[in-house]
Amino acid sequence: MKPSAFEYHVPQSVDEAVRLLADLGDGAKVLAGGQSLVPMLSLRLAYFDHLVDIARIPELQGIRMDGDSVTIGATTVDADLEGNGDIAAKVPLLAKVTPYIGHFQIRNKGTVGGSIAHADPAAEYPAVALALDAEIEAISPRGRRTIAASDFFVGFWTTALESDEVLASVRFPVWSGRTGFAVKEFARRHGDFALAGAVVGVQLGAGDTVERCTIGLIALGPTPLRASAAEQAMTGKAASELDLAEIGRLAVSDLTEVPSDLHGSADYRKRVGAAMVQRALQEAIEEATRG
Repeated sequence: MKPSAFEYHVPQSVDEAVRLLADLGDGAKVLAGGQSLVPMLSLRLAYFDHLVDIARIPELQGIRMDGDSVTIGATTVDADLEGNGDIAAKVPLLAKVTPYIGHFQIRNKGTVGGSIAHADPAAEYPAVALALDAEIEAISPRGRRTIAASDFFVGFWTTALESDEVLASVRFPVWSGRTGFAVKEFARRHGDFALAGAVVGVQLGAGDTVERCTIGLIALGPTPLRASAAEQAMTGKAASELDLAEIGRLAVSDLTEVPSDLHGSADYRKRVGAAMVQRALQEAIEEATRG
């Protein structure tokens, strides 16, 4: 199928892009990498009178290291993170999760900001943004504002962005100390969206006590999720004393909106999710223990 007819706009600056969005109203949609939006348009799952392509705006591209944080421009393509030594050193979870995103053709066109703005609960970058307490910078005709990832994802494919706002960048904090990170997900084939998955980070202190823990869940609800109860259950305890299988079960125990479809029932996805949390935590703890 082909998409319905639309007008195509290519602004040269962020200011021009937000003015266009304000003028065009609800009939306009931002286009970044297009790896999610274009298939939806082609299948007539979405329709817009105007597409505003921001991919060529220089100020929305690039990676900036700021000591205690890493800021990634919205239209930075996924492939720029893959194999990037600075990303691997500063925000290892981003480096570990990127190869799970589709195939290399997708990663050469898909963008970090586009994935987060699309807010697919089965996508990897939204889960990482939530797990790492990232901050999203949005620009509109009213100026700039920062949105915490915990406030950004409000529903299925829905975010806190206003219709005239452009996602400009995403800031990820840098963890220090003895840390470990891991990604585990289960998909029918490599490159498919996961049926369930987990992204985790662990920081160990003296005596291998868990000082900090984060667990992000993939494809287990209408939005990316944090397993807060499981995180709290781990914090302050010696890593060697943890029952990771029980932590995995706790991570999914209170989920009430788990998808159920021909690929798997809600109960099946929860069992898989618990196993992914357990395996990811085991790997992250081993990495943190090695220092």
